[in-house]
Amino acid sequence: MTVHEIAKMTELETVQMEEDRQADRVFCCDMLSIAMARAPEDSVWVTVMGNKNVIAVASLTDVACVVIAEGYDFDQDAVDAAKGKVTLLKSSLPVFETASLIHQKL
Repeated sequence: MTVHEIAKMTELETVQMEEDRQADRVFCCDMLSIAMARAPEDSVWVTVMGNKNVIAVASLTDVACVVIAEGYDFDQDAVDAAKGKVTLLKSSLPVFETASLIHQKL
């Protein structure tokens, strides 16, 4: 499934859309050091972290996109840093429910 297809899910809101790419799994983590070491390439990273460090880790690990859950927002520095690099999506649902919905679609 592609990131653009995932973004069309009614439970998700697009914050920042970049080039379409394939996503093949879901990864959930809120500790940046663990995400940096373990986030799989081409995954959908679901987190509650919304700062620009998330964008740096997403770029390093080459995740397909980042979804911020629980109704949190990305801060403006993160959105600015993501331009040209990372697709950002938003969900008002809890992390587990967000990840489960995406996993079912994949």
